[in-house]
Amino acid sequence: MSVPSLRTVAMPALRRRRLLEIKHGARITHSATGRIGLALGVVVLIVLCAGLLTPAEPNAVAIQDEYLSPSLTHPLGTDAYGRDQLARLAAGGMASLAAAALVLMISLTVALVVGVASGLAGGFVDAVVMRINDVLLSIPSIVLAMAVIGALGPGFVQLVSALSVAYVATFTRLARAFTVTCRQREDILAARLAGVPWWTTVRGHVIPGVAAQLGVVSTLTIGDIVISIAGLSFLGLGIQPPTAEWGSMLAESQSAFYVAPWLLLAPAAAILGTAAAVNLIADSLREGDHR
Repeated sequence: MSVPSLRTVAMPALRRRRLLEIKHGARITHSATGRIGLALGVVVLIVLCAGLLTPAEPNAVAIQDEYLSPSLTHPLGTDAYGRDQLARLAAGGMASLAAAALVLMISLTVALVVGVASGLAGGFVDAVVMRINDVLLSIPSIVLAMAVIGALGPGFVQLVSALSVAYVATFTRLARAFTVTCRQREDILAARLAGVPWWTTVRGHVIPGVAAQLGVVSTLTIGDIVISIAGLSFLGLGIQPPTAEWGSMLAESQSAFYVAPWLLLAPAAAILGTAAAVNLIADSLREGDHR
């Protein structure tokens, strides 16, 4: 009986993976939840683009223009220093989304390496890694992030580092679980029977498969990361003024709510809209998996 080649077994797996990616896109557009999420996301992007295209500088101070109401010149009004709120909303959005993207990229990369290594090693190594991971999981992510920032100090780099540490434990456990299930896949078994080097099999089949699954699952946490960034900045532990960020904009404007309520409503709507858009899109993918 001939042993099937790695290419013969791997090609159907690759086709299934491509079909799965196409199916995920179809789920978003054919689901009412997904369409609402996409619509909210488009609205947020339009507002950000409008703010980036406005001639006003986000940090330009004009004391004579303090607390101007929304108008054609300043669509979202101005703050206590006469700074254009639309320009600051867009700059804050770019800062928040950049921080969220970095947190997601760093935490996923570390989790992929540690989770795959733990799942493949098994035994004592796996037990030690998972116990450390359990300790991190027992601490709420926002509390762990605050502890890290307390040690490192506030700032953009510290914020990204703290949240990466806070979220890496969740992704590591998922990566390890996905790796363990990969051991019995047809292409992995065929590669072992064909005598393909183990590292080549891991690099070509285990890591891409686990990374794809982590990528889908990570959509459920993007909204949480955005809210965590805003919350830490609101408390003064994240991105520092005068750099615009949605959370710090909320903190700066809460004392002027009765004088200029638009200062509070704009960043709050941006945070809620972004989180809702991401969560609705993630829910549409999850609904498709249960059908």
